[in-house]
Amino acid sequence: MVQYVSTRGVAPPLGFGDVLLAGLATDGGLYVPDQWPRLADGFDGKRPYHEVATDVMWPYVEGSIEREAFAGLVAEAYAAFHHPEVCPLVELDDLHLLELFWGPTLAFKDVALQLVGRLFDHELTRRGSRATIVVATSGDTGSAAIEACIDRATLDIVVLHPAGRVSDVQRRQMTTVQAPNVHNVAIEGTFDDCQDLVKACFADGSFRERVRLSAMNSINWARVMAQVVYYVTSAAKLGPCSFSVPTGNFGNIFAGWIADRMGTPVQQLVIGSNRNDILARWAADGSLVVEPVVPTLSPSMDIQVSSNHERLLFELLGRDGARTTELLSRFRGVGSAEAPQDQRFEAATVDDAATLHIIREVHERTGLLVDPHTAVGIGAARARRRDPDVPMVCLATAHPAKFPDAVEEATGVRPPLPERLADLLQREERYDVLPADLAQVQRRIEAAVGS
Repeated sequence: MVQYVSTRGVAPPLGFGDVLLAGLATDGGLYVPDQWPRLADGFDGKRPYHEVATDVMWPYVEGSIEREAFAGLVAEAYAAFHHPEVCPLVELDDLHLLELFWGPTLAFKDVALQLVGRLFDHELTRRGSRATIVVATSGDTGSAAIEACIDRATLDIVVLHPAGRVSDVQRRQMTTVQAPNVHNVAIEGTFDDCQDLVKACFADGSFRERVRLSAMNSINWARVMAQVVYYVTSAAKLGPCSFSVPTGNFGNIFAGWIADRMGTPVQQLVIGSNRNDILARWAADGSLVVEPVVPTLSPSMDIQVSSNHERLLFELLGRDGARTTELLSRFRGVGSAEAPQDQRFEAATVDDAATLHIIREVHERTGLLVDPHTAVGIGAARARRRDPDVPMVCLATAHPAKFPDAVEEATGVRPPLPERLADLLQREERYDVLPADLAQVQRRIEAAVGS
């Protein structure tokens, strides 16, 4: 039975239910399984997504939930998607797009969070307890987490987003939700500031206990676990294949690394970066050097401190928590460090001009509209593809209507929102604006819990 250990090596091992509710380990580390299970045989690409998902994830949850109950939660989560295949593959000339935006909020975060919200509710109900979810978002996690938590009696949720650094659609998907257990805060700073505030809340033991703090960011293992599934289903349909992933916080592409460890025939993992290219520089020469965050057309990737990279570094350092802690302390202390590399990863940087060119060129050739993040993934795939005979899958992480200004600038076509969100820009917003100050954020969270 899988247990979970912290990347910092101090916090005690926990079972899945405790890890789900804890989010971040008490020593500041991220939880990872103490072993990587192998996939069973028989993934032929014809089974329903929810059945494959149950099989892939079961080794990670076994012992914390009954199999039948887990399968029911998985089926219920993916019944909320607006495509029968949940995560369909679409051919794009010599590439394949893996469309991950068919969930309620039009972004790949739904694939994990529709399940994670249900897992939280199940576990908290079983314990007769409740929790306060605090989320930092660079754009898409917030709305997906809110959608997973709306009106759940066991949960309050407070979402921090960087003021003025998410698209209007992204912001309104969060701030127009009127449910009494949903609270939004715009932080005067960057996503990295939001992420640091969340981590500081978790590091404050008395505050963490007082508000029963938990997280749905990809610092929560359950998020990454659920993202492994679409790598497995893609390879089941295509055979051995490579993946190009637009990523800022490293969780989405790390799920591909896990799929490979579990036995999925992943041939290559390509990191797509925008101007905030710390991951691309790491892949090239092993350097981790923080630079100022630059606003781009792909704002969900405007990140310089990639939380989930810690999970990979822990593996590359021989699962040595002390060495991982020392490397990350040096990195955060002086803003730079030399880190081990993994040759399965390559990377490319795609700036805004190239992003617009790719959106325009794809539309002219195929009639398809792609969002800026997906365009970064396409550009990276073309730049770093090793073998043209191996299928290359580009993760399409958001619906183009989430970023209509960039798509219209590139193509002259403004992508419409789906009918269920057609009035989004007319809905009333509700959120607070705060400086990147821990004391003020904690007071706001406590007020939310008490409301």
